[in-house]
Amino acid sequence: MALNYIWIAFFVIAFFVALIKLIFFGDTEVFSLIMDAVFNKAKLGFELSIGLTGALALWMGILKIGEKGGVVKIISRLVAPLFSRLFPELPKDHPAIGTMILNLSANMLGLDNSATPIGLKAMEELQSVNPNKDTASNAQIMFLVLNTSGMTLIPVSILALRASAHSANPTDVFIPILIATFISTMVGLIVTAIIQKINLFQKTILTYLIGATAFIVGLVLYLGTLSPEQMQLFSKVLTSVLLFGIIVIFISVAAYKKINVYDAFIEGAKEGFNVAVMIIPFLIAMLVAVGVFRASGAMDYVVEGIRSFVAFLGVDTRFVDGLPTAFMKPLSGGGARGLMVESWGDGFKNVDTFVGKLTSILQGSTETTFYVLAVYFGSVKIKNIRYAVTVGLIADLAGIIAAIFVAYFFFG
Repeated sequence: MALNYIWIAFFVIAFFVALIKLIFFGDTEVFSLIMDAVFNKAKLGFELSIGLTGALALWMGILKIGEKGGVVKIISRLVAPLFSRLFPELPKDHPAIGTMILNLSANMLGLDNSATPIGLKAMEELQSVNPNKDTASNAQIMFLVLNTSGMTLIPVSILALRASAHSANPTDVFIPILIATFISTMVGLIVTAIIQKINLFQKTILTYLIGATAFIVGLVLYLGTLSPEQMQLFSKVLTSVLLFGIIVIFISVAAYKKINVYDAFIEGAKEGFNVAVMIIPFLIAMLVAVGVFRASGAMDYVVEGIRSFVAFLGVDTRFVDGLPTAFMKPLSGGGARGLMVESWGDGFKNVDTFVGKLTSILQGSTETTFYVLAVYFGSVKIKNIRYAVTVGLIADLAGIIAAIFVAYFFFG
């Protein structure tokens, strides 16, 4: 229901903003731009879905191998003590636990294309124990919030883009992104736990959370000793080794247990293809709404209003130029990425300025909440998503605020 109201709001607000621009400012192009956005975003949604088919088929095939070989069950047992408390609805050793961990791990490593099919598989498994098939369960909402809060250990794509833009130090945003995204995830987890009445002061939960915090701090301290070149190389090698290592381990264990690996892969790949086809209408619907809202100029008015208010308060307004990226990120990862690159200016001359670094941190601080909600819930045909949007946006807001403060702390 929430997505329904949000979808309608995008169109209605865009229409009235465009009407005002036409009547009072004589902007005769605004409605043409909106219609261009409608058709272009519809085309983009289809192309993204088709482009996702290969990744879905590959990773759901690999997951099927891991599932039949028992690796997913092993992973489930390792985190069962924590997840049995964060996801009390799930039966013990449920396969969704292992799949969720794989998805969150892929997100942490910045492996967006790999994370999506694994996440869709996790949603399918969570749906199998959902008593109300058209309504999001507590477990599904908790998973989506942890996913959309965007915990990222190694933001590979952002570092690569900064390097290609000839940044003098493309990895100098790494630690700020890590801090911002960690805060976003913790806030999302805490708020969701409060709503679902989950006691986070249980010994088991505290042990895992303190352990995760210690790991983050240790990783930050270690990476702080590396040169920018060494840090980028470390990130690239670690990501590649872990990703290919997962594939080899899944295949090897399944082969050891005399599972027909090839048939298992084909079975999972077929499921991936079906999921890719299923999400096409949901993805097109969300992208078109976002495109209309942006093309009407509604977002520009919001940003300029904030700039005036901030200036009135006597606060530095430099961060306002990064807000379009922040506002777009929950709506569209590709759109936010485009706005981030746009903030770097012609010839990427601003990539190492305060705004250039801020938009890089904002891009890595959260996930694309509305995209994830539309695709993930759409893949299992859930219509009533309850409070998922609210909690997801709270986590996004925490990540945005943290990103701004961290940017000022590190880059002044």
